[in-house]
Amino acid sequence: MTENVSLAVVGATGAVGGRMLEVLAERSFPVTDLYALASGRSAGRRLRFRDREIEVLDIEEFDFSEVSIALFTAGAAVSEAYVPRAVEAGSVVIDNTSHFRYHDDVPLIVPEVNAQAIAGYRKIGVVANPNCSTVQMVVALKPLHDKFRITRINVATYQSVSGTGQDAIREMLEHSRAVLDGKQVVPEVYPKVIAFNVLPHIDVFMDNGYTKEEMKMVWETCKIFADDTIRVNPTTVRVPVVYGHSEAVHVEFADDFDVDEVRGLLSQAPGVVVIDEPKDGGYPTAVTEAAGNDQVFVGRIRRDISHPRGLDLWIVSDNLRKGAATNSVQIAEILLRDYL
Repeated sequence: MTENVSLAVVGATGAVGGRMLEVLAERSFPVTDLYALASGRSAGRRLRFRDREIEVLDIEEFDFSEVSIALFTAGAAVSEAYVPRAVEAGSVVIDNTSHFRYHDDVPLIVPEVNAQAIAGYRKIGVVANPNCSTVQMVVALKPLHDKFRITRINVATYQSVSGTGQDAIREMLEHSRAVLDGKQVVPEVYPKVIAFNVLPHIDVFMDNGYTKEEMKMVWETCKIFADDTIRVNPTTVRVPVVYGHSEAVHVEFADDFDVDEVRGLLSQAPGVVVIDEPKDGGYPTAVTEAAGNDQVFVGRIRRDISHPRGLDLWIVSDNLRKGAATNSVQIAEILLRDYL
């Protein structure tokens, strides 16, 4: 294991990039030299890391031979342009964008689910981080798939505005204040007003009528579980919550199950916290449990009364942390421990 490592965060001034800096510090990641990279517009800004400030550097001018690991979270176009340059210079890239997720030669990793697949990074020097909504779902479903074999998943997501970025957070908060003051608002980030509203639309629409966000959950679930037989039927929804995604998940199994056994498996699963009591407040929510934490919280566990081998779950997690930053740092920790 490498004791100390030089590392770059690409997109350090964004919502996820900021969380990456926080998580690296919180987990005492053994970084000796940390480089915060962004576009030329942000170069020169100062960011806090541990007990010091670091200057944001222009990615266009950066020499990636300076770093062993590069965490990319600046958008698919940036990854497309700069990841090959980083790899050619000798960096191992952990990419949090969608650009490499569906490449056959790139492992798509959630450490609690398929850490062993990280070894595949050697093919082209890249590990991909899944979409945030997929991450929290597969963490919770992994022990259940191992035991009862999932055949089908119906999922409706309730995704926070932070998944879109800083401008979306600002728009939701400003528009909420304006609506409370009786003022008219004009949406800019979203196609319809998000304040006090729910939008059944995330990302672009595909030819099959699903959105790309929904199809990400289909493709990624099968790739992470290495099982193309699983059928996934998602509806992804944007809600006026700042941090934390919620999901109502209906799972159908090949084998029958006992609900108490399900609770036991989930309670023992790495990264999962069960809060499941049939009483007022006996369940997790994005605001009260997920936001600011790294665990995946599961509640409302019950047998589906409409299907003989169906199970219903409520799953929440912080989309910027476990759904993005923390998952990426966990991958980096495994790379250091086992491969570099």
